[in-house]
Amino acid sequence: MALPIVHHRDYVAPLPPGHRFPMQKFSQLYSYLLHQGIATPDQIHVPRLPPREVLEWLHEGEYVEGYLTGTLPETAQRRIGLPWSAELARRTCLAVGGTLLTAQLALEQGLACNTVGGTHHAFPGFGSGFCIFNDLAIAARFVQKRGLARRVLIVDLDVHQGDGTAVMFQGDETVFTFSMHCGVNFPSRKQVSDLDVSLREGMEDDEYLQTLARYLPDLLSQVKPDLVLYDAGVDPHLGDRLGKLALTDTGIFRREMQVLSTCLGAGYPVACVIGGGYSTDFAALTYRHSLLHRVASDLFRQYRLG
Repeated sequence: MALPIVHHRDYVAPLPPGHRFPMQKFSQLYSYLLHQGIATPDQIHVPRLPPREVLEWLHEGEYVEGYLTGTLPETAQRRIGLPWSAELARRTCLAVGGTLLTAQLALEQGLACNTVGGTHHAFPGFGSGFCIFNDLAIAARFVQKRGLARRVLIVDLDVHQGDGTAVMFQGDETVFTFSMHCGVNFPSRKQVSDLDVSLREGMEDDEYLQTLARYLPDLLSQVKPDLVLYDAGVDPHLGDRLGKLALTDTGIFRREMQVLSTCLGAGYPVACVIGGGYSTDFAALTYRHSLLHRVASDLFRQYRLG
């Protein structure tokens, strides 16, 4: 068997010309995975739209209604940073459905990857920072409500703190939130995760990976999760427009290998989303995101998962 990869052709929605959110990276990533032989069409799983009630497990009903119908106040829309359209609303819901499917596949087969996801700045009652509905949080609650998992560990290595996720699970002992991020980056007002590791600006590969190694193995032993949700943002890269850290391509590759081999080696299934990554060089950005799927594919075979 091959690594389950979740993708939908509607993961891309139109945005105004010149918008700084790199929407086209999602289709380019999928094409790249196929072209490079990292994936084949027969290992692709296509998500469905989630029921609205699933969105409302962690988001306020008024906010969900306002976004889905395009009737949010202009101030709330500006805070999201993406102009509303019916296509974008559909794409947003499909991305959540994709992460739900990724979590299910990971629990069934040990490891799975989405080609979108990581919308960790979405709060219960509002969106922020290009994030509308929090797919990580909804997926954690989804597997719990379906009786597929009891304890979930969210490992968030996007360069920005997972502030929305942190708020959603404050006081919830069944979901552990771990965010390792650049301390001087967005959001300016940090929230309180179960574990926050604030990194200095300009941190490079070795120090970053050594820092991660000080926390992740102990967290797995402490939490003993039934599922790890991994937000593999590539915005810690030195070439990222919104990053402020200094990881290289090799550093990103080593990080993915470190996270996945540490979790799988200890027997914990992992559902991966790609998180943030912002660059006008789409070829370079696509390559960085593809490292997750390349490493995951290799480890899926190595550990004989499926």
